[in-house]
Amino acid sequence: MRDFFMPANTCTQGADSRAARRPPEPYAPPTRPWVLLVALVLVALNLRPALSSLAPLLGQVSADVGLSASAAGLLTTLPVLCLGVFAPLAALLARRLGAERVVLMVLVALGAGIALRTQFGAAGLFIGSLLSGASIGIIGVLLPGIVKRDFPRHAGTLTGVYTMALCLGAALAAGASVPLADALGGSWRFGLGFWMVPALLAALAWWPQAKGGAAARHPHRPVRGLWRAPLAWQVTLYMGLQSSLAYIVFGWLPSMLIARGLSAESAGWVTSGSILVQLPSALAAPWLATRGRDQRLAVVWVMSLTLAGLFGCLYAPLSGLWGWAVVLGLGQGAMFAVALSLIVLRAGDAHVAAALSSMAQGVGYTLAAMGPLAVGLVHDLTGGWQAVGWLFGGIGLAAIACGLGAGRAQVLQVEAGHG
Repeated sequence: MRDFFMPANTCTQGADSRAARRPPEPYAPPTRPWVLLVALVLVALNLRPALSSLAPLLGQVSADVGLSASAAGLLTTLPVLCLGVFAPLAALLARRLGAERVVLMVLVALGAGIALRTQFGAAGLFIGSLLSGASIGIIGVLLPGIVKRDFPRHAGTLTGVYTMALCLGAALAAGASVPLADALGGSWRFGLGFWMVPALLAALAWWPQAKGGAAARHPHRPVRGLWRAPLAWQVTLYMGLQSSLAYIVFGWLPSMLIARGLSAESAGWVTSGSILVQLPSALAAPWLATRGRDQRLAVVWVMSLTLAGLFGCLYAPLSGLWGWAVVLGLGQGAMFAVALSLIVLRAGDAHVAAALSSMAQGVGYTLAAMGPLAVGLVHDLTGGWQAVGWLFGGIGLAAIACGLGAGRAQVLQVEAGHG
């Protein structure tokens, strides 16, 4: 069992001789690895419900609060924008408090943000969405570094498990929010507010990790040269562009399907089903992507599936809608898993992985936030959904171009310095 958690080689390719001669830092494997793994999965389950629970209820929310399509687009964009804007805070907070303690505190903040969205009208919606997005952005940056550090020999596989949990949380929230709202009193507030409960339960499960003081065991160190590395920017742009398509689906796919004639509940279940299909592809994609020489072919395949599913949901006859939703889900689950895997695979050690995660998610999610906003603006300008297909195609082709660079079998030639 101990061999499963032994650290991988922590020297990056191209590091100078001083870095090579530096003695390795003391490392203690987690004393209860399966407790940590279960806690990681529970945390990951809570990193998407705040985003995907709103879309099926967006029509009710907009009508009740009085939001235009552009304002609704901003509401779906805001938490995604916060994922990027607040991501750089993760490293700063982790250096001061320890990654595990930060995850615990931010889980509590996530629960508070979800609850706030149900109160104080439009102001509560936007402020709660901001707090929720900021919380998810900080946690999302820290978890890949924890996986790389404590499960170094199986980082790819566990990245798939982590991604699968993300997809499951998104699917549950997309499908269950409308039925929960109906069952708990008929108000959209119950459908949105329910998701603070699993966030607080995840905080309880994470509590033993925060008490363990892992920060002292493996302190963060600054990484030099990352922002000047073309490979780091290719990973970052691929993360942002593929995420843009994902958040368009979270934020707008139910509305698109409702406009095509589905009920709000049916549209929510189709979206949920598509996200649920992401589970097997999210788990399998990191393993499959590492079977070949590099990940370039995987990048092309998963983006092609995603675009085919999106175009099918938007333009194909409704009789085949569930088939296209399955194609979309398979593509998007694999697409996101490959993006996370690229962060781990292109980094030589846990410090570089944490820094690259911060860069890729900070810049990437800021870029991704423009996708849902652009869809809302296109809808307002054209009065329909037909024109957004051009937007899908442009984002997808740009993601393939960046992914072909990020998918090369290279390791970032950057150095993790002293803290």
